[in-house]
Amino acid sequence: MLLTCPVCKALLIQQDKHLCCENNHSFDAAKQGYWNLLLAHKKRSKDPGDNPAMVQARRHFLELGFYEPLSDQVNQLAITALDSIDNPSILDMGCGEGYYTTRLQDALNTTQKTASIAALDISKHAIKAACNRTKAITWLVASGADTPLPPESLDLQLVLFSRLMPEAFAKPMKPGSTLIAAWPGEQHLIELRKLIYKEIKASHFDPVSTLSEQFDLAHKTRVTYPFTLSSADQIASLLAMTPHGQRLAPEAQEKIHQLETLPLTLDVNLGIFTRL
Repeated sequence: MLLTCPVCKALLIQQDKHLCCENNHSFDAAKQGYWNLLLAHKKRSKDPGDNPAMVQARRHFLELGFYEPLSDQVNQLAITALDSIDNPSILDMGCGEGYYTTRLQDALNTTQKTASIAALDISKHAIKAACNRTKAITWLVASGADTPLPPESLDLQLVLFSRLMPEAFAKPMKPGSTLIAAWPGEQHLIELRKLIYKEIKASHFDPVSTLSEQFDLAHKTRVTYPFTLSSADQIASLLAMTPHGQRLAPEAQEKIHQLETLPLTLDVNLGIFTRL
């Protein structure tokens, strides 16, 4: 996977465990195997993104398999989009600890499709955890607002539950390439939200409109199904990995922590967009 220098945008050349550009900006591989291309002035805090506790909770919850059907649907959409492309280049933007990225890699392997996959997150803790999954993916600590990839180099980009930055997403994508975006539907985790909030407000989030200047919506689908958390530990892990858990009032916190089971609804929209 070709990378660009976050300082001057020149191509980075890998030499052993180092990356260097023609202007002599250099970056060393972390001992876990990832590249840290996040410049200090691009950080909004000293330690941006998910903290270690959130990363651990997300990994624990996702490994329970409740979101596996959603991941399978994303993978099928990706495989279809890449059907006629040899050796595609793929980026998972906001990859977290790598659950969806590695499952996509596994799905592509079953179709004998060779692909170059990079995965980016601003949280170094998330990327450190992702490195434990596989070394076959190029793991990057970097800013999604300034992706360290060459212009018009990507065949596919995944943006799953991440903030939308249309211009930044479009820049490294080839014309006609595919972006797959995932965002919560109105009923997503509705049972949990009713326990937390006194009033459930409708979301006015509109990815289609947000992306419209750089991307055309080719297809939209909805993934929805019920599932049940069957222990206090599973409930705690879900709370720790979602923004909802950070907004718990004391009375809601006490009520939820007393639960041993929690029936829930997964409701997620998947948009398949074409780069204009």
